[in-house]
Amino acid sequence: MNASALPTPGHLYVIAAPSGAGKTSLVRALLQQESSARFSISYTTRKQRPNEQHGRDYFFIDKNTFEKMVAAGEFLEHAQVFDNYYGTSKIQVKELLAQGANVILEIDWQGAQQIRRVMPECHSIFILPPSRTELERRLRDRGTDDESVIQRRLGEAVSDMNHWQEFDYVVVNNDFEQALQELKSIVLRQGDNLRSNRADLNKFISTLVS
Repeated sequence: MNASALPTPGHLYVIAAPSGAGKTSLVRALLQQESSARFSISYTTRKQRPNEQHGRDYFFIDKNTFEKMVAAGEFLEHAQVFDNYYGTSKIQVKELLAQGANVILEIDWQGAQQIRRVMPECHSIFILPPSRTELERRLRDRGTDDESVIQRRLGEAVSDMNHWQEFDYVVVNNDFEQALQELKSIVLRQGDNLRSNRADLNKFISTLVS
């Protein structure tokens, strides 16, 4: 294959959010609607939930295997979230980008920081809930966590939301369809109005984290 026949490399989109903001549902819908997007499946030591599939939602592995992969330098980024570990495969992401795909990483803010250091050309997106009341409702509606875990996640969510200014774009998931279209516009390079430095965000976010 000559150089002119090689696909144009794709773009990397790093999407993060506090737990309960609706990130996973938005990413799944985005992948269904946008043919250029490909999902980078993370590795995790977290216990598999009933509605999840190995190799579709995550690669579920034990802690010992994860630590061996870290030592071998197989992760583009990795982080501890609550009591579990998450990591992004370096080879997987680079292969997808080389194929011309827009690669979607669904990670936490810690992982996003690592990605920005090694791939500063990435586009980072932070998803916020419309209110703390709605955030709590969504966490409870999952039906997967006991009260102590819910309270812990709420506390961590406030801490996570304080990192919103580190991201290039911010999407508020109040209406799902609108949030999806905004996310899609960013991936299509049409989301300048959703930049994190827009004037309307500061007052709104102060109500979330105060």
